[in-house]
Amino acid sequence: MDKIVMEHGSGGRATGELISEIFEQAFSNEVLSQMEDAAVVPGNATIAMTTDSFVVTPLEFPGGDIGRLCICGTVNDLLMRGATPKYITCGFILEEGADIAQLKKIVASMAATAKEAGVIVVAGDTKVIEGAGGVYINTTGVGFVPEGVDIKARNSRPGDVIIVSGNVGDHHAAILSQRMEITNTIQSDNAPLGEMVQALLSNGIKAHVFRDVTRGGLATVLKELAVSSGLQFEIREEDLPVDAQVRDFCGLLGLDPLYMGNEGKMVAIVAAEDAERAVELIRASRYGGNAVAIGEVKEATTEAEKGRLVLRTRIGGKRNLDILQGEGLPRIC
Repeated sequence: MDKIVMEHGSGGRATGELISEIFEQAFSNEVLSQMEDAAVVPGNATIAMTTDSFVVTPLEFPGGDIGRLCICGTVNDLLMRGATPKYITCGFILEEGADIAQLKKIVASMAATAKEAGVIVVAGDTKVIEGAGGVYINTTGVGFVPEGVDIKARNSRPGDVIIVSGNVGDHHAAILSQRMEITNTIQSDNAPLGEMVQALLSNGIKAHVFRDVTRGGLATVLKELAVSSGLQFEIREEDLPVDAQVRDFCGLLGLDPLYMGNEGKMVAIVAAEDAERAVELIRASRYGGNAVAIGEVKEATTEAEKGRLVLRTRIGGKRNLDILQGEGLPRIC
């Protein structure tokens, strides 16, 4: 494609091609090329850094707004490397005509979420451009990685158990419902996940991989992790946690919860002997009440099995899952 299209923001194949063919080639270095949620780099201590931009439509939605979303998204990326988030910078791009009262509400939401997540906003910038009242936010986060913590995609091992921290598809369904003016009580799941991550790390769980489930959905995330590890992942359809109202919403519109975006869910891949305890710890934390083990990591005995993601269906069949194809839902975060 010669032009940027909406599909480039979907979190699927086109997004990956854009990143690898333009940004990674231009900025290539040993840290960036790992393609993790946050970069872990040396300093006076080992620090993690991440950056993100938020362009969600609408600015306010059931269960959250762009202000809460930008803090959660940034904090969670740091947490997925086992870091303790500490500092955030934010840059606002405001279109002419943006409502000042709404902007104050968004900023207040950011401040409240930052306090909940245990971070402080230490720098910022604002630009105003022509437009129709839009608000866009860029954030950069910094956190500190405790000594001995090494959480990354390639750490999966045969026999590991795959855990998801709760119901999938809530954020996607909430945003789409708002846009389509469909009446329901579905709420976005946007939330900072520090409590559950800290619970896993402080209780000696042999955690190998963390990854937040955002654009592209659970299937895209697990497929990427399978490819990174060179192993085979298998998940069980009957164990996938999906809220009944979201499941009905998906059935109505022909959507697959496996490919729907989230903003307050994570995957944890842990040693089998610690899986039951890990689920208990996540369930006991805020935002983790519906955590469940959904599958296992398996040895890849052939080239075809390397990087394969398999869904074992309710009727006993197997379905190969790939990353999201096509546009998905644009401007979800």
